[in-house]
Amino acid sequence: MTTTTVGAIPPIGHDEAMVLAATEYGRFGELLAGLGPDDWTRPTVCEPWDVRALATHVLGSAEAAASMRVNIAQKKAAGPVMKEAGFDHIVDAVNEVQVRERADLTPAQVLERWADVVPRAIRGRQRFPRILRPLPIRFPEPTGRRTMAYLWDIAFTRQTWMHRIDIARAIAHQPVLTAGHDGRLIADTVADWTSTHGQPFTLRLTGPAGGTYVNGDGGEEVEIDAVEWMWTITGRASSTGLLERSLAL
Repeated sequence: MTTTTVGAIPPIGHDEAMVLAATEYGRFGELLAGLGPDDWTRPTVCEPWDVRALATHVLGSAEAAASMRVNIAQKKAAGPVMKEAGFDHIVDAVNEVQVRERADLTPAQVLERWADVVPRAIRGRQRFPRILRPLPIRFPEPTGRRTMAYLWDIAFTRQTWMHRIDIARAIAHQPVLTAGHDGRLIADTVADWTSTHGQPFTLRLTGPAGGTYVNGDGGEEVEIDAVEWMWTITGRASSTGLLERSLAL
């Protein structure tokens, strides 16, 4: 397995980001299309959401990417929800709005709306105004301050990927994983995660999406499945040492 210095991981540019987004939206749709009738009500790690609720959250996110009107409406509705539920960050309130507004959709309707929104979501993300891309926004800690470009290019796709894994694990299904797509997303996440803590390490990620990454000299040595690493640093599993360092997606 090739060893890569974290600083040598190339950042994902806008054009590559859109290719990755299209692939991930496609894989998410394929996973949904393969769900059986009982799968939609299975619990997920994203409590209190079941598979259907989690799917509607991702659908709502894609619909916000496809339409600035929908995007603004979701954020406006999130204000009261944030106060009502006591959320610490507006992202959590927006997520809740997305689920509530789609609570009556049947699985068939979720699939229909997903197929409709994907090409529009890609276009919306491609055409996000260049003048707005450098504007700063704040993610939950420790991710912290990022730009609108990060949200539209990286975070939306990374979130969809993670929720594809959430659903796959909820239904005991092996997700589709490839080095070119999933490995690239994970490598980018390694670089992002490293930027939040700066600790030296050797990280050996196993599986189809894995790789070996080194930051600095010495430091902790960790070997873990690549998907399990993402599962852990996003707070879905507890750990010790370096893997206690989290990253908000």
